[in-house]
Amino acid sequence: MRVLLVEDDEMIGQSLRPALAAQGWSVDWVKDGQLAQSALADGDYACVLLDLGLPGIDGVEVLRSARARGDTTPVLVLTARDGLDDRVAGLDLGADDYLLKPYELRELLARMRAVIRRRDGSAHSVIGTLAVQLDLTTREVLVQGERAQLSAREFSLLHALLERPGAILSREQLENRIYGWGEEVSSNAVDVLIHGMRRKLGTDAIRNVRGLGWRVTGGGDARSTAP
Repeated sequence: MRVLLVEDDEMIGQSLRPALAAQGWSVDWVKDGQLAQSALADGDYACVLLDLGLPGIDGVEVLRSARARGDTTPVLVLTARDGLDDRVAGLDLGADDYLLKPYELRELLARMRAVIRRRDGSAHSVIGTLAVQLDLTTREVLVQGERAQLSAREFSLLHALLERPGAILSREQLENRIYGWGEEVSSNAVDVLIHGMRRKLGTDAIRNVRGLGWRVTGGGDARSTAP
């Protein structure tokens, strides 16, 4: 999955970017508000990690303009501003959560999962269909009662397909969801990933819709039956 990191502190960015990449995230990192606005307008992100104290256009204005144009991407504010007024202002403008610096990576990852679940309309960590389910916490996939482990790329691709069970996603949409800036993407990258996933999940788990893209089969929404 792709995340937009908006952070002007070089030390924080240099440490957080590889830490998130190690957890399977593709990270696009920008260091000022103007670049953040451009990235949000052009990108397709699972969530945004937004610092407030940015040069030029500050984080508050980035958030305000994004919500004003109808952008519903989950935003997790990461800031050293610990005043109540700052937190209330950010939340009132549409931030999904607030995390004060310094923070632990485990808590950051948990909060990222939480804002994404809320965006998907679920209080549970399991998304998908009755046949194919993905646990966002353990990063395991459950297919017909059998558990399997996925690579980071496979996890990102399946997550994209299961956000809206049954929806068809094109090659371009899937590439935009799982690859970040500057990453070299071969013409058959998605095909290779799906081929590998079918070996783990079964040939019928992911169907190709000729000329359109791919979708997950199975019917029903796992969230309605999640414990």
